[in-house]
Amino acid sequence: MKKFNIRKVLDGLTAVSSATPTQPLGVRENDLIHETLQSEHFQLCKTVRHGFPFQPSAMALDPVQKLLAIGTQSGALRIFGRPGVECHCQHESGAAVIQLQFLINEGALVSALADDSVHLWNLRQKRPAVLHSLKFNRERITFCHLPFQSKWLYVGTERGNIHIVNVETFTLSGYTIMWNKAIELSSKAHPGPVVHISDNPMDEGKLIIGFESGIVVLWDLKCKKADYRYTYDEAIHSVSWHHEGKQFICSHSDGSLTIWNIKNPTRPQQTITPHGKQPKDGKKPEPCKPILKVEYKTTRLGEPFIILSGGLSYDTVGRRACLTVMHGKSTAVLEMDYPIVDFLTLCETPYANDFQEPYAVVVLLEKDLVVIDLAQNGYPIFENPYPLTLHESPVTCCEYCADCPVDLIPALYSVGLRQKRQGYSKKEWPISGGNWGQGTQSYPEIVITGHADGSLKFWDASAIMLQVLYKLKTAKVFERSRSKDDKPSTEIVDEDPFAIQQLAWCPESRVLCVAGVSAHILIYRFSRQEVITEVIQVCVCVCVCVCVCVCVCVAGVSAHILIYRFSRQEVITEVIQVCVCVCVCVCVCVCVCVCVCVCMCVCGRRLGPYPHLSLQQTRGHHGSHTGVCVCVRVCVFVCVCVCVCVCMSVCVAGVSAHILIYRFSRQEVITEVIQLLEVRMQCELNDLDSPEVGGDQTQVTHTSSSSPSPQATAPQTRPSTSSNNSDHTRDNVPCLKVRSSSLKQSPGYQVELVVQLVWVSGEPPQQISSLAINSAYGLVVFGNSTGVGVVDYLQKTVLLNLSTTELYTTNDPYQRQPRSPRKSRQPSGGLCDINEGTATSDDRCKSPTSDHRDNSFSRSRSSSVTSIDREGREGITALCFCETMARRAEGGGPQSAMWVGTSLGTVLTITLSLPPAGEQRLLQPIIASPSGALVRMKGGILRMAFLDAAGVFQCPPYEQWYEPNAAEEERTRRRRGGGLVSPCGGGGGGGGGGGSGGEVERDSQFAVLCSEKQAKVLSLPSQTCVSKHNITETSFLLRADVVVLNSGACVTCFCANGHIMTLSLPYLRPLLDVNYLPLTDMRIARTFCFSNLGQALYLSSPTEIQRLTYSQEVCENLQEMLGELFTPVETPEAPNRGFFKGLFGGGAQSLDREELFGETGAGKAPRSMAQHIPGPGGIEGMKGAASGIVGDLARTRMALDERGQKLSEVEEKTAAMMASADSFSKHAHEMMLKCKDKKWYQF
Repeated sequence: MKKFNIRKVLDGLTAVSSATPTQPLGVRENDLIHETLQSEHFQLCKTVRHGFPFQPSAMALDPVQKLLAIGTQSGALRIFGRPGVECHCQHESGAAVIQLQFLINEGALVSALADDSVHLWNLRQKRPAVLHSLKFNRERITFCHLPFQSKWLYVGTERGNIHIVNVETFTLSGYTIMWNKAIELSSKAHPGPVVHISDNPMDEGKLIIGFESGIVVLWDLKCKKADYRYTYDEAIHSVSWHHEGKQFICSHSDGSLTIWNIKNPTRPQQTITPHGKQPKDGKKPEPCKPILKVEYKTTRLGEPFIILSGGLSYDTVGRRACLTVMHGKSTAVLEMDYPIVDFLTLCETPYANDFQEPYAVVVLLEKDLVVIDLAQNGYPIFENPYPLTLHESPVTCCEYCADCPVDLIPALYSVGLRQKRQGYSKKEWPISGGNWGQGTQSYPEIVITGHADGSLKFWDASAIMLQVLYKLKTAKVFERSRSKDDKPSTEIVDEDPFAIQQLAWCPESRVLCVAGVSAHILIYRFSRQEVITEVIQVCVCVCVCVCVCVCVCVAGVSAHILIYRFSRQEVITEVIQVCVCVCVCVCVCVCVCVCVCVCMCVCGRRLGPYPHLSLQQTRGHHGSHTGVCVCVRVCVFVCVCVCVCVCMSVCVAGVSAHILIYRFSRQEVITEVIQLLEVRMQCELNDLDSPEVGGDQTQVTHTSSSSPSPQATAPQTRPSTSSNNSDHTRDNVPCLKVRSSSLKQSPGYQVELVVQLVWVSGEPPQQISSLAINSAYGLVVFGNSTGVGVVDYLQKTVLLNLSTTELYTTNDPYQRQPRSPRKSRQPSGGLCDINEGTATSDDRCKSPTSDHRDNSFSRSRSSSVTSIDREGREGITALCFCETMARRAEGGGPQSAMWVGTSLGTVLTITLSLPPAGEQRLLQPIIASPSGALVRMKGGILRMAFLDAAGVFQCPPYEQWYEPNAAEEERTRRRRGGGLVSPCGGGGGGGGGGGSGGEVERDSQFAVLCSEKQAKVLSLPSQTCVSKHNITETSFLLRADVVVLNSGACVTCFCANGHIMTLSLPYLRPLLDVNYLPLTDMRIARTFCFSNLGQALYLSSPTEIQRLTYSQEVCENLQEMLGELFTPVETPEAPNRGFFKGLFGGGAQSLDREELFGETGAGKAPRSMAQHIPGPGGIEGMKGAASGIVGDLARTRMALDERGQKLSEVEEKTAAMMASADSFSKHAHEMMLKCKDKKWYQF
């Protein structure tokens, strides 16, 4: 009868009531630690978004406020001011933005969407909000136009009609321009949608309307009729006025430009085809690509500018998009890196009836923003101060470090200055609106992004800003193939072989470790000096090698032993007999056999001595602690009976990676030395049933991805029978070729060592799934789906190279069965695709943390808990260096160790024995000893961390930074004086969890373990469970971290169902649980990361980073840290019409639009035409959203300043008008006195 386990019942009750605090397990009442973090310390909110707007579709500019707005196809708005002032908004509908219009110098923005809605945004608050919305029901919106200093918005539709909207009340006017009245009998067909609307610069009562079919109508608003109609054979894309209002220019679909005189509608005054070939016989030029937009800008002292996009000849196949600038007789064609979405010309005046004096062009590309200086020769571009180069190469991973050392950002900035390009315009960035926020943060922040081309970028993320500091290119370490044909056959990915996959960074020591998609690892040190060095490479073979039914040893009753080797081929051989004289024989009734192996050298590097070797082990085990490649790790034989020689045979392992077997004899003989076996075996394991451990586990079933069947072969003389000839060449070789020549390394991060995993028997190495580095130990550890490897980057040697099964030592909880081999290829692509869309339903529920997990401890295979590919091998998912408390039986005290977490929820330990620091560290080897499994949990392990006895977070030991290229004496002095920082020695760490309520032992600590399903806290060295919390049952965690916040530590989790949660430490009480963001694609899971002090970020789109905070303190101060978009600026004065223009009516004609479009003059529009929707950003919404006395006072002060400024402007204008009136009266009186006595014929 099965024993009843009350613990399982209690665990089930805990899982059901997970909202209640988890009670500490096995902790005495007087030993309880007071946790300082409470629920009121947490609040989740978005802070700021950085990067280039993904899939831009529209752009607008406020020339007075100097603000730039960009709309996207997903309904997002990005508003840019001066560097550091930017804002992100989102339309609720998510429809594409088709057009944007600023209310110039009014602090408002109008957006038109593809769902036929128009929205008014209020920019006078730090977070813009929608004041009004108008949804058209009958017609589709195609174009909008808002005249300067007007409150009436013209809306053109797909049917060819024009409606007029009052932007103050967002109501529709009864005045409508119908398409049939506009064209009348000039065309028999429908003119098509409205593609352009603009008023005459010199006469506001005249409106020009462009239809897609090629018809342009000059409409008289007062008379409600068309004055002129201009017809052209080609479709129209855009129209632009000359500032005098007598001419306008049109761009057409055949690549031509037509210039029209408004009083001559019969034919264009001039026709230009900028990029067309002009025939000699005077015929019409060959048609070109459409000119999508044209702008006609005049200057006071020179020729006008005609700026256009498109219009290239059709024979220019493959040519990039171009912007053409025509100035007088010169034509400049500026090639762009990406297709042009829109462009705007920056002018000195916002008035259309004056000389514009253009000085720059803002060009919005699909993946970039370029500003061109028109005032300098050659048209140089401005240096872009915004962080818009985030996606220069697709982002593949992120690392976020808050509260980093204060001297790190200046150091990175100083070396990054050398990388800046030259040739930019010398003028300041022209978009300079807004003001910076008043609030500041006292701690520095750094964001590191890894990219598909192998580059890394370091960003200064302090004070909710983002500025690039330094760029590191890892690809220059390797040889590049000149063409696709020259690509080596060893590359395991088709594209982007240098893509960054994992990052491990120690900010204190400035040591950086990078893992790439081609199973390569690069170790960098920071230096301020330039050096020329050779690249040192270490090759590692991490594989599981098991002899499965290859050799069978049979012992018969006649004292004979037969050894069989498996082969698929028929052979005719001679039977070789070996006679053995054994004096003492002991029959052992267990299956034990010894495999005699000779390890082969890899890449010309010999193997080192074996630290342990035994003939009498359950698993034949030998290793190399200074070798480069270990070929055979596990040797298992299937035997009927085994005879073990006692004291008669001796097995010796030498330093040259050789094994000698001696047999005792009393006679002298002369023999030849027989090389018995050279083995290179690789076979994968099939894990079947796992036993229950601690009542937490249920049965787990795994499938296997196997590899070629092993064969005993000579390394160079005989080809392998497990692969073809092409695969035979891919054995013991890395995926990438390191540069053979010396490498010049600029100041900054300089490569120290390159570690590459090699091919084995034609099979590629598995990609690296976890990575960790420790500068105090001088070690790098990495893991994949096969095993774990440890590299000593100080001695440039491989310290440890074990499969996952060997980490268990003799206590493997799994019953592993062999499986027939089959080849599997590495996935290619996927990692760095910038055009990522939404994931399918199957992809959304897959765990991205490993590629080797099966269902998570549930008896049914639910799709919500399955991994990406259901391979059965147990991989490495988490690594951590630490100083742990050893058991009292082992001497107690802190002990250097490395903890390993696997995809099956097992935590294993490896004990490290370090030599003394200094010269002995470089001469004596480090001894690493696997200690077996420590604990098992549900789901793969994600994070491991440690707290001291008082609950204070313990960071791993690290080494202070020193200049690696300094003189030997200086470097030695710094290393001896600067020393190592150990968390156990002086209580160092990043923060605390609180104080102890009672007398807590100083020689104890807590281990925090977090898996995809649950979190546990263990007390060390007793290894008792202090607390446990089941985080989720129906989903799985994507990211988990232990962070420091408000002098306390907590566990932060991001779940696949979109929840962000925090748990207290050490008792795992739930503090925050917010449904924030569901997993829509793997990009979010790959880039989501938490940091200290309540900061987090993720890649919200392929080109944008979204930052958020879960700290209540940061949320309260966020309003002060955000910048102001709108600042009070005086509107420039209108151009002076002059005396004669005013006298004879040659100046601009004004229009009383209120009388013409108002309800009294035009009536009301039908209610069914459009629906008015009040926005949440109205006055009531703003009052409800206002919070805090500081915000109220700031807004009141701003309102008073604006009112006072406007009153002063009114007073000044009144005084100027009075002075002008007095002057006019004086001149009129003088004229009257002068002409009073003259006759009419005397004039």
